[in-house]
Amino acid sequence: MIQDTRKEVPPSYNPALEAAMAGHPFLRDLSPHVFKKLAATGMLIRFKPGQQIFVEGDPANRFYLILTGSVVLAAPVPEGRSVTLQKIGAGDVLGWSWLIPPYSWLFDATAETEVEAIFFYGTRLREECENDHDLGFEMMKRMSTIVVHRLQSVRRKLVALSALKEP
Repeated sequence: MIQDTRKEVPPSYNPALEAAMAGHPFLRDLSPHVFKKLAATGMLIRFKPGQQIFVEGDPANRFYLILTGSVVLAAPVPEGRSVTLQKIGAGDVLGWSWLIPPYSWLFDATAETEVEAIFFYGTRLREECENDHDLGFEMMKRMSTIVVHRLQSVRRKLVALSALKEP
């Protein structure tokens, strides 16, 4: 009798996804346990130039790790206009509102160029974080860094705008 020595591959295994994840700075130095949990919930996605990714006020139920391309983060202002707050690209994280109540987007996000990203369902991941505190702690540490960077970027933008208005 010949013994089958092949290892069974889990149904969620996606070598292209795992390779893309392994190269993203946000996931650097994750424990194998946390990496596997994230890999089981992620998928590769593309956005066309000009495609709206999310809109301020809508339910925030996902986040993205940007692999290629650039995304414009903007805030709507009166008269139907918007102000560009920041542009992000490869190696950045898009979306942190899925982790912080009330789970609504705080900005608009639009693909400036073609964007390749890794998509994660935030709602499902939040549940996993509640059940697995190692995962939850890692996500909170990493996402809080993103929040601080984003807020600092908005602060710099406001300072620059206010300097333009001074006599």
